Amino acid sequence: MEKIKGLRCRECGRASPAAPHHVCEFCFGPLEVDYHYENLQRIVTRARIEAGPPSIWRYKDLLPIDGEVTLGHHVGFTPIIRSRNLAEEWGLKELWVKNDSVCHPTWSFKDRVVSVAVIKAREFGFDTVACASTGNLANSVAAHAAEARLRSYIFIPADLEQGKIVGTLIYNPTLVAVEGNYDEVNRLCSEVADKYRWAFVNISIRPFYSEGSKTYGFEIFEQLGWRAPKHIVIPCAGGSLLAKVWKALKEWKALGLIEDAGTRIHAAQALGCGPIVTAIKHKTDVLVPVRPNTIAKSLAIGNPADGYYAVKAVKESGGWAEHASDEEVLEGMELLARTEGIFTETAGGVTVAATKKLIEQGIIPRDESVVLSITGMGAKTQEALSGRLPETMTIRPSLAAFDQALAEWKTKHYIN
Repeated sequence: MEKIKGLRCRECGRASPAAPHHVCEFCFGPLEVDYHYENLQRIVTRARIEAGPPSIWRYKDLLPIDGEVTLGHHVGFTPIIRSRNLAEEWGLKELWVKNDSVCHPTWSFKDRVVSVAVIKAREFGFDTVACASTGNLANSVAAHAAEARLRSYIFIPADLEQGKIVGTLIYNPTLVAVEGNYDEVNRLCSEVADKYRWAFVNISIRPFYSEGSKTYGFEIFEQLGWRAPKHIVIPCAGGSLLAKVWKALKEWKALGLIEDAGTRIHAAQALGCGPIVTAIKHKTDVLVPVRPNTIAKSLAIGNPADGYYAVKAVKESGGWAEHASDEEVLEGMELLARTEGIFTETAGGVTVAATKKLIEQGIIPRDESVVLSITGMGAKTQEALSGRLPETMTIRPSLAAFDQALAEWKTKHYIN
């Protein structure tokens, strides 16, 4: 069955072949994968999906892979957790956490997009993959390149968290630390991509790469019993995840896999780098680039590539958006850990904090279903929590020492 028509410009609509390029030759708009939906309509069913593997590849019919799945066999199908404790704290009827902090193999949703991109790079005949990254993408590209036996070049801002640097270097890529922010790194990579025949996953093969984000939405809908929630809150960096979850929802409604639930998509960004949220709040399509200044480094993209399309998706869905200050980000991380036992990175703290505000403002009603998007794990961003966590009770190895320390601890914390 032929499933891919080719690429289509998201602005002028012109078609082009499925090739490793990402910009329309006519209007310079961004390209995306276009499918033969009339063919997919005949074969994509709930039963066919349920019979697939417990990974993103159960949705292979809706991904731009021509041949067999050759790597990343265990990516995705992460748990969606009924969050009763946090729901009780917020007074919500139904709250879920879609938890990609446990996504295999590098503990973020980026494994979804990278596995698709690296397979596609192989199909195009590349022997080297590369990326510009704020951290999670660096980890994932290095890991998948290692599995694929491809060379990799990873470009990152030099001030990235140490956990993400170590989590990249362990796979033995060529790691290039650039003295600048992500937007400066990305501009450099665009020049490098023009000179060297490398598959930059989030530049030269971005149309294929970004399709992997749809699987995050597909899993939410399937795991909720083939239904869409009323609200999904999604953190935004480049904006692609939010835009593609909206595309996933539209695809599944068109294919008859789920009913229209009137789902509203909400954007979450850090206050120190929130051009998408700012545009939504100002009710404009014009994004004003910013210079990032936030502890949420994985979201620190001041000129988001898919920002316009994220804004458009939020507006189409009837959703809204909120910023989170750095203090609110940290409080969100601590709240999710304290109530649900989930250690998320700073991006997850942004999601939690923004959701809390949207609930308090009445934008998300307390009697409607809500999904929090947790996209990465907290051990990668430990520096953010420095000086905030409880002190350790250190004692000598005796019961008397423990009894004395316990009594002092209870007194200090006013516990009977």
